[in-house]
Parts: sequence; C-alpha cells; structure tokens
Amino acid sequence: MTMERDSPCVLITEVQAGIATLELNRPAQLNALSESVLDALQRQLDLLAGEPDLRCVIIAASGRAFCAGHDLEELRRTPTAAYYQSLFARCSRVMQSIRSLPVPVIARVQGIATAAGCQLVGSCDLAIASQEARFAVSGINVGLFCSTPAVALSRNVSSKRAFDMLVTGKFIDAQTALDWGLINEVTPAAQLDAATARKAAEIAAKSPAAIRHGKAMFYRQQSLPLADAYALAGEVMARNLMEADACTGIDAFLNRRKPVDGA
Repeated sequence: MTMERDSPCVLITEVQAGIATLELNRPAQLNALSESVLDALQRQLDLLAGEPDLRCVIIAASGRAFCAGHDLEELRRTPTAAYYQSLFARCSRVMQSIRSLPVPVIARVQGIATAAGCQLVGSCDLAIASQEARFAVSGINVGLFCSTPAVALSRNVSSKRAFDMLVTGKFIDAQTALDWGLINEVTPAAQLDAATARKAAEIAAKSPAAIRHGKAMFYRQQSLPLADAYALAGEVMARNLMEADACTGIDAFLNRRKPVDGA
C-alpha cells in the first residue's frame, strides 16, 4: 500500500491492489474545487494514467459533502475574465482526464454534489451514492448558469431533465439521480464503502486489457455515425481478441474450466 498527501492535504491518495482512491479533503469547505484541489487531482490523474498495474480509481470525499463545486471565495478574489477562463479550462482538463483515464473511475458520493461537484460525478464512469446524497447544478441561484457542469450533466441525463435542473437550481435526491441515469447505485450510508469496494473489486477481477480496450472504445464510438462506430468497435474487438487474456479466457470457456485470474 502506498499513500501520498498533497500539501496541505487537500487530496489524499491511496493505492492498494491496483485500486486507487483519491479523496477530496477540504471538509470544512464542503470539498470545494479550489485551485489547489484541481492541481492535486490533475497531478494524480496524470501519474495514474501511466501505471500499468492500475485496475480502477475511486473518487471519494471526506466530511458530510462530496463536493460543493468551485470555491466561490476564490472566484471572487480575482474577478477577471482571463482568470476565470484559465480556471474553467483547468477544471475541464481534470474532467476530461477522468474520462480519458484507461481504467474505470467510480464516484463514491456520500453527501451533496452541486455545480462542479455534480459535474465531477457526471464525469466519472460509474457512481455509487448514499441515500443521503443530493445533486444539483445550482449556480443559477446566484446568477450563474452552470455551463461547464451542463456538459457532463447532459451526457448522463436527458436534455429536458438536465435543462430543468440548470434553470431552476433544484436538488434531486439519490433515488431520482439513479432513475435519471446520473448514478448507478444507491445504498444506505453505512454500506457505501462496502458497495464501492465491491464494485471496484468486480472491475479489478476482469481482464485489464479488455477493460482498457473497452473504456476507450465506449466513449469514442458515442460521437461517431453508426457505420463508423461499428468499424471502430470491430477494430477494437479484433485487437482485444489478440490479447493473451482473451485467448486464455475463451479457451477455458470452450474446455469448461475456470479461466486464470485476470482473464
């Protein structure tokens, strides 16, 4: 097990058995995405992207909130268009780095996830939430349309549902978020850690080559015309079939025996 703490401990990173946990650690500020948090997240995501033994990443948070979005005090400290553009570009890079990471990323959501915090949930490949979690893109309540969170939100829920949240700032509970497709699973708070660990373990038990091929293909094909999507998928399946894991796994299936670990 390794653990790294980013000064002043705004992000705690732990890696064990191929599963990395990145824990937002500004509980008094409801884990708002300050510049230091964004920088720490980006640094860790860049490092993890090059880890060949990585199987899964969990993004978690300390305290009662998952993430309350951007740090509004920090936003008001430098009220210039250039600063805002730079900050949102940095945040967007973090969100895109989650999506481009070669392994699945799970959001473990124990409390509120608002604005860029909801964007963070939507940017993860999977999300498991406590029954106490709530979600909103509530910038409109302070005169700010959540434009960047809208990108992730509208790629998870229907356009009308996303737009309703964006123009009203209303909260939805965890069960509604599940029904709308923003999250994958709702669990009692006491079982959140176990449910998240179970999902990560399920992923880690699968062929790492297949998972990496599959995640990259899944998102690429979504933006392609149907014929191009099938062409890409066929190429990826052909490459995947050449991997040792697939060869071993298929042979084991045909011979009615259990595949070796990781296949």
